[in-house]
Amino acid sequence: MDTLATIFGDISDFLYTYILIALLIGTGLYFTIRTGGVQFREFGQMIRGMFGSRNADGDGISSFQAFAIGLASRVGTGNIAGVAIALVGGGPGAIFWMWIVALVGMATAFVEATLAQLFKIRWHDGTFRGGPAFYIQRGLGSRTWGAIFAVFLIFSFGISFEMAQANTIAGVLDSNFSIPAWVTALGLVILTAPIVFGGIRRVAKVAEIVAPAMAIVYIFIALVIVAINFTEIPHVFGLIIASAFGLEQGVAGVAGGVVAAMLNGARRGLFSNEAGMGSAPNAASTAQVTHPAKQGFIQSIGVFVDTLLVCSATAFIVLNASSDVFTPGTQPELEGASLTIAAAQSQLGSWLGPVMVVLIFVFAFSSILGNYTYAQVNFDFLTGGKEWGEYLLRTLVLVSVAIGALAELAAVWNFADITMGGMALINLVAIVLLGKWALGALKDYRVNKERPFVATDNPNMPGELPTDIWVPRKNPLG
Repeated sequence: MDTLATIFGDISDFLYTYILIALLIGTGLYFTIRTGGVQFREFGQMIRGMFGSRNADGDGISSFQAFAIGLASRVGTGNIAGVAIALVGGGPGAIFWMWIVALVGMATAFVEATLAQLFKIRWHDGTFRGGPAFYIQRGLGSRTWGAIFAVFLIFSFGISFEMAQANTIAGVLDSNFSIPAWVTALGLVILTAPIVFGGIRRVAKVAEIVAPAMAIVYIFIALVIVAINFTEIPHVFGLIIASAFGLEQGVAGVAGGVVAAMLNGARRGLFSNEAGMGSAPNAASTAQVTHPAKQGFIQSIGVFVDTLLVCSATAFIVLNASSDVFTPGTQPELEGASLTIAAAQSQLGSWLGPVMVVLIFVFAFSSILGNYTYAQVNFDFLTGGKEWGEYLLRTLVLVSVAIGALAELAAVWNFADITMGGMALINLVAIVLLGKWALGALKDYRVNKERPFVATDNPNMPGELPTDIWVPRKNPLG
């Protein structure tokens, strides 16, 4: 397994170093320009939309619930363990590159979420299904590439990431409370089963409460630590900027240099905020909205919350820690989530340890639920929503959670990086080719903000959209 982990790690490093970083940032810049800086120009609308979209008509999922599902998947161990890993491997400069990937990625997130809305289909249970697999098939006419994307996503989010989140929970509970891994595995299966077997609607109801609450609590802890170290804020920012451009070699990561900072920051940023990966659009498509651009705005702000707020919170917690917990440029005794917990305790006291453990548990568990939703949408794409397929996936998720809590997962993490990279490559090509539809929807929204979107004979769109959803409602009285 060590050899396999090394091989997968080398492939992953090549993919991210020489291909994905350039594509992610390049695509983000392209859509930032084409949308007129949508992530900056429409930021106020994003905030208003996030708080004003709690209700859905009929049996559908509200826009806020879809946002919460996306946030639940985004805000997980990548924000706590992943940021700490990036700081060790790439130094404080890794955080700068996480910010850059997120800022330009907000435009990418807007486009892919809007496309998910435009090309979504109505499902038999009253909800909607959509996302890259659907807009690749319906927009580009390729069922094959849609299916390849779906397989990559199911492996990443239905298996690998479920294992990784469960593994983090088991490790933290064992190191802090000496709870055996088998007990954690059993407990997670018992907690997860009734929620995932309730389907996407039940996940949405849990996510809309849990995801925002955990993010607020975690950010509050970070703000307290920042307030205590208020005079150190300029130093921390200086450390991040200097390390990002190799101006202060003494604080480079253990992997060394600017390239290490870019690699660790971009990879962990992508893993955390998922912009361009093609995962969050699966949640975005399930929402009931009056205009596809509205969900694009809401999913875009999710990237901001995830990276600019939650990931930055972790960075400031660790960088403000005492030197015996973490010193930039050295290999600390603790790693990942344990390093973040120790850093927080060094600032606020040992009492915070159990609180952090509970937060990490909730972060990781909510990601398990959000990841399941993504996998379910793509399993439905492959099977047509057959009942046996839904039960098979739910069982597969539970098995993955149990195995993840018990196993060493270096090879799984590295292979998940590869499949996640494959998803991103396919999705980035698709959204560039289909971007004109999202740009048309954005133009329509800016021209007709108060009017519900209608695809038929819409002069702002590049053509007739293949849909039976975004059409004028028929008068039942004839």
